[in-house]
Amino acid sequence: MTPTQTVNVLNHIIFMAQENRGLDHYFGALRQYWRNNNFSDISFDGLPEFNPTSGAAPLYHPPRTNPGCDPAYPPPNDCIEDNKSPRVASYHLITQCIENPSPSWNEGHVDWNLHNPLSASPALNGYVYTGAHDARNNNPPFYDTDGIRVMGYYDDSDLNYYYYMASQFSTSDRWFAPVMTRTSSNRDYLVAATSRGYVYPIGTDSKDQKLLTAKPIFQVLQSAGISWKIYVNPENTPCASNPTAQCLLGYSYIQNFQWGHTIPQNYPNKLVPISQYFTDVKNGTLPQVAMIEPASPAGLDEHGSDSDPYPINIQLGAKYVASLVNALMKSVSWKDSAFILTYDEGGGLYDHVPAKPATSPDGIKPVDLLPNDICTGATGPTCDFTYTGYRVPLIVISPYAKKHYVNHQIADFTAILKLIETRFNLPALTMRDAAQINMTQFFNFNAPPWMTPPTPPVQSTSGPCYLNQLP
Repeated sequence: MTPTQTVNVLNHIIFMAQENRGLDHYFGALRQYWRNNNFSDISFDGLPEFNPTSGAAPLYHPPRTNPGCDPAYPPPNDCIEDNKSPRVASYHLITQCIENPSPSWNEGHVDWNLHNPLSASPALNGYVYTGAHDARNNNPPFYDTDGIRVMGYYDDSDLNYYYYMASQFSTSDRWFAPVMTRTSSNRDYLVAATSRGYVYPIGTDSKDQKLLTAKPIFQVLQSAGISWKIYVNPENTPCASNPTAQCLLGYSYIQNFQWGHTIPQNYPNKLVPISQYFTDVKNGTLPQVAMIEPASPAGLDEHGSDSDPYPINIQLGAKYVASLVNALMKSVSWKDSAFILTYDEGGGLYDHVPAKPATSPDGIKPVDLLPNDICTGATGPTCDFTYTGYRVPLIVISPYAKKHYVNHQIADFTAILKLIETRFNLPALTMRDAAQINMTQFFNFNAPPWMTPPTPPVQSTSGPCYLNQLP
């Protein structure tokens, strides 16, 4: 009799969070892809227009909408939402480059409920307004001053590699960013399951000068004698010609933590350029836990464009991720590895599923809200760290990952930390990661492992990239 195997067969856990994309925005059309490509049509809560009505196929739900801006108040007026506002429906984006609608604290709460952000009822009707408001108040304003693109989505004609991998391996339709705010705080949660009360990047005002004292997972791994590395792409940075740990620290979010600043001196071989990842994969020398930072300076992080002259093409970012995953699948390292791809937050892009209640990591309330911020001097269910952010994509790739599987359990991506803790018998970092599923649900450790993985398509890079027109 074959002995029962456990998560301990995973000797290498690699995780990577790209930037600012929501689940409906990227994978909302996944069921359409399955129907068109002979995958079994299992349950997946994508965009409503691609979800068949139970027992009534081929009938589908109509697209969801958000109220737009009253056309009587064009720029330079702010967006006005009233009874003359048109309805803006979800639609397929043609351009592979979009501007960056803000997912920050105030915008995330207005997305929740446009007219009452402190409400316990998520109307999810503020996405277009916040996209338009931010575009009109950018200096100079973005092209999309009506916030139309926040309702846009991509499909397999754009992201053919991701659609294929999410269909062959495991994914989730209840996978959330940890916090209803922008990148920095969510990335703190990615490695430490807390931001210690910060909702904005450290250093953005006089109250935010302290580095976080929370323990990141790498500090715990180091103390436990478990190998780890952080891989950073130095392209288009001063580190490109001399990628020392000290230089690379400035391009890793581990710099938000006090302990992170000890790495260059104490563990310089742990903070390394992305070229070392390819070497480690090829030679079978991957650490037990690895994080790959987004290649933001190289324009490969899939983030929306922060200024019109410099569009960021999602297809180039997906091609870069494909190079990382494909290298693993073709190597000796594949046999006992898991590669987890997710996104740091939803980017202010429309998703039809609201944020969910969550466990506060440490009982700390927001410490850096500004005087006019939502929740300053007020209370509401989403004012503390007791709700997640919005849904983000997830793909779990491993020879042990369940094939063509969708998990429906509510989790945020601190569950990646829970998986690491489960595998290596480590304590939880905070109450937030302690409350997560441990992600073993995405694997079948007793089925024959997929030692010869499928051959994915080459990621398309032929899509148009423009910002000065719709769609």
